[in-house]
This record gives sequence, structure tokens and C-alpha cells, in this order.
Amino acid sequence: MRRPHNLKKLLKLVWRQRQVLFYACLCLNLLRVALWLLPFKVVRQHLATMATKWERHQSQQSVSVNAIVWSVTVASCYTPHGAKCLAKALTTQLLLTRYGYTHQLHIGVAMDGAFEAHAWIEYEDRVIMGGLQDLSRFQSLSRAGVTL
Repeated sequence: MRRPHNLKKLLKLVWRQRQVLFYACLCLNLLRVALWLLPFKVVRQHLATMATKWERHQSQQSVSVNAIVWSVTVASCYTPHGAKCLAKALTTQLLLTRYGYTHQLHIGVAMDGAFEAHAWIEYEDRVIMGGLQDLSRFQSLSRAGVTL
């Protein structure tokens, strides 16, 4: 049983890390439910509204990009039935916006016999969330001029 060990790790985190991890858990699970219940377009509209409000009230708290990525990754490990790439990418996007980081969300498709979709986040021209060894198979819709 690993729970007590993980609880000790959680308690060793500084307050800021715990706060970001809490936001990641909350956002990830809310987004999973929203993506399940609502059309993607509606979810994106609500995220855009939140991002606009957060940009006006950007946090002065310094949280690194690595801390955000770590928090979303850990939160996804403790999400019932796991979290898909879209929920993780949208959660990462939301937190990056919250802490004032400019980034790019990509949703891409691959058609190697079967249709596949994948979502990832780039920050400073490198993939920070949703990286795959064969990511080049996916054509980013935003780079192809498609707006979501």
C-alpha cells in the first residue's frame, strides 16, 4: 500500500507546490466532466472566458512551467480512469495562462489507416505536455489554419 508514502510526499511540498497541485487536480477533473457532458466548442468558450479574466488578474506568484507540468502529470495519475491527452493539455493551458506563460495548444490528427487525434502544449518551441515519440505523425489543426 503506497498511500501513506504518497501522503508524506504531499506534506513535504511547499505551500505553492501544493496549491498548484490542488488547482491541477480540480481543473483536470472538472474538465474531464465538462468534456464528457458538453460539446467541445462550449468548453473552449468557457476556457476562453476564464483565461480572459485570469489575464486581467494574473497572479504575481512565481510558479515555474516545470511545476505546472509536474502538477498536471501527478494529478492525472490520481484521476479515476486516467486522463486523456485533451484534458491534460487543456488543464496545462489553463494553469499556464493563470501564471502568465505564453504557450500554444495544438490539437492534431493523424490518418494512418485509422483516424487518430492528439493534443499537446508547446512552450518556447518545445513540447511540454502531450509529447509522443511519433508526434510528427499528427498534423496540427492550428498550423493548418483550422480554428477551433
